[in-house]
Amino acid sequence: MATPRPSLAPARPQYYSYGVVLLAGLLGWLAPDWASWVLGPALLLGLVLLGVAHGACDQYVVPATHPALARHPGRYWAGFLAGYLGLAAAVGALWWWRPGLALAFFLGLSAWHWGSGDAPAARYRMQWLIHSLVRGGLLFAVPLWFWPTETRTLLNDLLALAGATPVSLAALDAAADWLGPLVLVGHLGLWLSYWLTRQLRLARTDMQEVLLLSFLLVTLPPLLSASVYFVFWHSLRHVLRMSELMGQPFGGSWAGLRTQLGFFLRRSAPLLAISVAGLAGLYALAWARAASGPTLIGLALLAASVVTLPHALLVTLGLDANRWRQE
Repeated sequence: MATPRPSLAPARPQYYSYGVVLLAGLLGWLAPDWASWVLGPALLLGLVLLGVAHGACDQYVVPATHPALARHPGRYWAGFLAGYLGLAAAVGALWWWRPGLALAFFLGLSAWHWGSGDAPAARYRMQWLIHSLVRGGLLFAVPLWFWPTETRTLLNDLLALAGATPVSLAALDAAADWLGPLVLVGHLGLWLSYWLTRQLRLARTDMQEVLLLSFLLVTLPPLLSASVYFVFWHSLRHVLRMSELMGQPFGGSWAGLRTQLGFFLRRSAPLLAISVAGLAGLYALAWARAASGPTLIGLALLAASVVTLPHALLVTLGLDANRWRQE
């Protein structure tokens, strides 16, 4: 009897993500002046052990999902490195050539990647596509509405690092005016489609997640809320999903979670070490030039943008290949 393939849906339990996001949102609501001090150390550690690490097993996606393409290890590694580094270099060139366009591409791709990464195993492909778009849109629409000044500052610090013209508050207001209603209408339509196709549990779960994420995005400023989401929601779920794909299923307990995280970190250790060393060198150079806090944040976002394209393509075309084959 053939061994069943592990599920490619985001691994459970989501409740670990729910708990962290709820606590972070409550902290931002009840003690906003303490939020950055309390969350900062956990986020710095999480950005390394989950945020950076979650992409450090990208090399295992193709062998697990399309084994025929990795039949010859030497040829596969040559193709993987050439493709991955080539796409990253193309994004870097776009930042040098057209920083404004590169920023727009980075934000749009992140919205798609985050939204599709959160997407449940819906019955129909169109439901998965709509969820991917509206969930990703939600993560940007809420900060635009509730934190316009802080969002603009964060974006303009990145543009300043690239030597580009800053974006105006009026432009962000215009983006919020159309993105917010579009996300709202999209979610209402998605929930209606779940109800019409008798996926009531899915509808309830998605409503709860939208409320929880909106609470986080409203109560914490964009940098903190995005970091909490990226580390403890997106990255954690991806780590659990990849661990399952690589043969380490979740055990259903805290011990099982620790086992799965340890397994993933061991597999990701080589590329994780290279990534951390590269970031350390980048930051050392920045400190040597007396870089400010905004510059250091901008460097982190710039580094993330360069590798988002190859990472997102591997997830969309590899891990989510079965989603595209649905009705």
